[in-house]
Amino acid sequence: MSKESNKSISGAQSYLEAGEYWDSHDLGDVWERTEEVEIEVDLQSEKRYYPVEKELSDRITRLAHSKGVSSETLINLWLQEKAAQAN
Repeated sequence: MSKESNKSISGAQSYLEAGEYWDSHDLGDVWERTEEVEIEVDLQSEKRYYPVEKELSDRITRLAHSKGVSSETLINLWLQEKAAQAN
């Protein structure tokens, strides 16, 4: 592969510059300069499960629903707040 083909279309030197370029340019205008590539992405997330009393879980579910978020989101927000207070 030639050195020229390794350059980005935007010519950006950083993600910020690339973002600024693509905010004001359309891929359709430079489509002929693109080439197909194959990439592999290995996304790994970790979940841990903790037991919660059924009544408490039901209450959290109702509260989360009333706030328009998932139970998981509400619990994570609460735990982040509590952890920040503990520091």
